[in-house]
Amino acid sequence: MLAIFHKTFANPPEELNSPASKKQKLPEETLNDFLSSYSPTNSFSLSFRNGAVLAFVPPIAPFSPHQRLFCGVDDIYCLFLGSLNNLCSLIRQYGLSKCSNEAVLVIEAYRTLRDRGPYPADQVMKDLDGSFACVVYDSKAGTVFVALGSDGGAKLYWGIAADGSVVISDDLEVIKAGCDKSFAPFPKGCMFHSGEGGLMSFEHPMNKMKAMPRVDSEGAMCGANFKVDVFSRVNSIPRTGSEANWTHWESN
Repeated sequence: MLAIFHKTFANPPEELNSPASKKQKLPEETLNDFLSSYSPTNSFSLSFRNGAVLAFVPPIAPFSPHQRLFCGVDDIYCLFLGSLNNLCSLIRQYGLSKCSNEAVLVIEAYRTLRDRGPYPADQVMKDLDGSFACVVYDSKAGTVFVALGSDGGAKLYWGIAADGSVVISDDLEVIKAGCDKSFAPFPKGCMFHSGEGGLMSFEHPMNKMKAMPRVDSEGAMCGANFKVDVFSRVNSIPRTGSEANWTHWESN
């Protein structure tokens, strides 16, 4: 899967951009490279006016443990990788039909919290039991949400394109080719929102995230890794109730 979002609304961390990068590609080049790697009958992409692109390729193996899913509901789109062990109980919790998959569930969780905010975002993500990675794009609100499970079973990478756009994919080679040195693994047990929240750990929501310098085997500076800063705590945690909204959690 591949997602690209323009820097004007995605607001990626500055530490992802490496001064050593000399061969970053433009988003359209990375998209073309991604799609050309697969059969045209087995891949597709969606482009949006504000500089957002989603591309999807189903898994080759029909029973792959890391299923790939794509879904769109009411202008909210989700790319999902992996599986949830407690999908059935979450389907009942959210009142969804029995045939709903993980991508549909994530969209419903996002929409519920966006519109009514009954729970803190970190608690909602902790309730997802399994190996997963997901990218949600709310095209009407122009916001991006990304999360990676804490067990490390699924992998996700993000980086910076030549025009400053953020590139997100489970395909490491696509990220390397498009972002050169300006990329890093997405931190497990974390979520990113393009609004005021930015990057935070849903495993340790009371602690801030810290950028850690990363150098490759050639000694070149790469995009930073992000880890929980155990010595730094946030000033407040998201409120619960009707006024809470996970699209505007406080992180400082």
